[in-house]
Amino acid sequence: MTTHWRERPIGIVGLGLIGGSLGLDLQAQGLEVRALVHRVSTAERARERGLAQRIETDPSVLKDCSLVILALPLDRLLDPHPDLVAALPQDAVITDVGSVKQPIQERWDKLHRRFLPSHPMAGTAQAGVEAGLTGLFQGRPWVATPTAGTDSDALASVRGLAEAVGAHWLECPAAAHDQAVGLISHMPVLVSAALLQSADQGGSAVQAESLVRALASSGFADTTRIGGGNPELGTLMARTNRTAVLAALEQYQRQLGALKGLVEGEQWEALQQQLSQCQALRPDFL
Repeated sequence: MTTHWRERPIGIVGLGLIGGSLGLDLQAQGLEVRALVHRVSTAERARERGLAQRIETDPSVLKDCSLVILALPLDRLLDPHPDLVAALPQDAVITDVGSVKQPIQERWDKLHRRFLPSHPMAGTAQAGVEAGLTGLFQGRPWVATPTAGTDSDALASVRGLAEAVGAHWLECPAAAHDQAVGLISHMPVLVSAALLQSADQGGSAVQAESLVRALASSGFADTTRIGGGNPELGTLMARTNRTAVLAALEQYQRQLGALKGLVEGEQWEALQQQLSQCQALRPDFL
């Protein structure tokens, strides 16, 4: 597998959770990391945190990089600033870390000949320049969506990057990726949000708002973490992966309706069978 990407500086555009964590992990391996950020204040704090050796607001910082990682919000990936596109070295491998792949692939295939969409499936509830941490990608999936026309060296370089930070490499078509994350990532954000709203409004209806909040414990915290997360990210995921998210929500509504029917019909044995099947299913997803 090629190691050429290690021989020159690595560029990261955006130093939030994913970009900052990559910067820390790659530097720990002795690699030179350069970063481009949007605000001077972000650059100053990122330097204090040591997220890269060079951190600038001028896109020229990416000059001579062998590999550039676009760790940007989905809207900025789909509508990138012309100065950023112009600053990307033509011989560099470019990848992104966005959670939707097909629209990004369609956009960037027209912008750079060595672009490969990818997506590390790792995260926390934190965001911004304070969020980056070491070891975020260890043992987590990192999926790429190559096509028949993908540059083979680009594919090898991004795979090398993923494996260097301890991730588990996967490849699939972009449409399949978007359908899968619609089910296991994007739809759960909305379901989690609905659970929060149900608890809030249900408590109000029975005048038990303070009790509902006082009794909420670890189970409620686990099931509502992503629904109470970054609202901008949740909206962008739904907007850019709308078809897959709607299909996932319809599937969820069918399953919820079936469970509701078992409770309405007092079919306790059937309900226990369904929950037993879910208990057996869960380890496959972890």
